[in-house]
Amino acid sequence: MPETRNPIPPRPASYDKKVALLLQGGGALGSYQGGVYAALAESPYLPDWVAGISIGAINAAIIAGNAPEQRVERLRQFWETITAPPSLWADWLETSFAGFGDHRPAAALRALMLGQPGFFRPRPAAYWLFGDSQVSFYETEALRGTLEALVDFDRINAREMRFSIGAVNLRTGNMVYFDNSETVIRPEHVMASGALPPGFPAVEIDGEMYWDGGLVSNTPLQYVVEKIPRRSRLCFQVDVFPARGTLPRTIEEVQERDKDIRYSSRTRAATDTLTLQHDLRHNINSLWDKLPPALRDTPEARYLYEFGCVTTMDIVQLIHRSDNAQGQAKDYEFSRATMERRWAQGLADARQTLEASPWLAPMPAELGARSFDVVAAARSGPAEPAPQVVTPLKRRRTA
Repeated sequence: MPETRNPIPPRPASYDKKVALLLQGGGALGSYQGGVYAALAESPYLPDWVAGISIGAINAAIIAGNAPEQRVERLRQFWETITAPPSLWADWLETSFAGFGDHRPAAALRALMLGQPGFFRPRPAAYWLFGDSQVSFYETEALRGTLEALVDFDRINAREMRFSIGAVNLRTGNMVYFDNSETVIRPEHVMASGALPPGFPAVEIDGEMYWDGGLVSNTPLQYVVEKIPRRSRLCFQVDVFPARGTLPRTIEEVQERDKDIRYSSRTRAATDTLTLQHDLRHNINSLWDKLPPALRDTPEARYLYEFGCVTTMDIVQLIHRSDNAQGQAKDYEFSRATMERRWAQGLADARQTLEASPWLAPMPAELGARSFDVVAAARSGPAEPAPQVVTPLKRRRTA
């Protein structure tokens, strides 16, 4: 039977927020982001700004580095390239495991032992036995070739779409964003954002060495929301590590749960803090109009005025959740079957969210920012929940 889908509500002209797509790190889990973008591409919410970290930076580069009508095709090409079996015997091994009910352990082992085509490969054993000391287990030069084949960096640098990716300066330990409004973007900027140690080597850019931005923060939300000049925005924040989960019953489930909590906690903390800060900015601005001139002209009032902001933010959470345990290797399990399943889930979750479009409800006067998780709400309540209005001091964490 054909898929039954509800129509996406028309986007009224009055809803004039700019649209940002925020793509987080998570290795093989990043195919979920491809499905999310495929849904956005058929909606009235095409992003004008895409920001990413790690695998999110690669997906972001493919989106920003192609014409709108080619982006989904190029994303599919990337994910099909890096999930192709690197050899016939590796494909046979994975297929054999599938006969016993689960191909994923073999796929994860294959990635560890052989790498992934067009992405990374292990350093030859001779490097360790007879060469100099190594600072990573894998080489990533293949990724440069893949990026050059799938991404038009001239298009990115023409600034048709705002593009920002995060990396960590290895010398200072600080987060750095490479933004096409300020920097000429090259393949090495994208590679740096995904250079997760000790697996991947640091990447040199203009005399500095960089590692994966996820070491500091796995979400570019703060950069997008706080970047001056601010604009009112609808932000689709795509996370691949769920905060909520069940009690682990095995060591494998403990390791998976540990990874989910470590990465999702940074996202939750950043989202909660930024929504509270933006509520504060919004209320400072509203209060300013009510102050008498004498009070406005005090040092304290002028200081607060600098924090005021008239913009409002809608933050939409799209989180990869699985009903079954996937194991701690889920972010380096690059099988084609798993990629297809994650892509399909991202597509379905984004379509469900777009069909609900809760951001079209009027913005409460006291809020500067609000967040929505349609999929989570649908699992625990009505299919299309009304947006919850929460006071700044009683915000719910999203998961």
